[in-house]
Amino acid sequence: MINIQLKPIVTEKAVMMIESGNVLTFKTEKEAMKTQIKKEVESLFNVKVKKIRTLVKDNKKYAYVQLKKEFAAIDVATKLGIM
Repeated sequence: MINIQLKPIVTEKAVMMIESGNVLTFKTEKEAMKTQIKKEVESLFNVKVKKIRTLVKDNKKYAYVQLKKEFAAIDVATKLGIM
């Protein structure tokens, strides 16, 4: 398994998504697949992922990771120092 880099995004929009949609936003490698991102997030933060959406923009890839209801994205963001 390839370890991928996940860099948390800290913008007003990202913080709003954490609070309203239980979604964490990461910048990742363009070659990373959704299944790899899911495994990496689940193993790093001990959470369960409900859904992942990705966006490729300006040769960069962003992953929007929605957590299951039992796991609060705001708790993970606090551990990361975002909030």
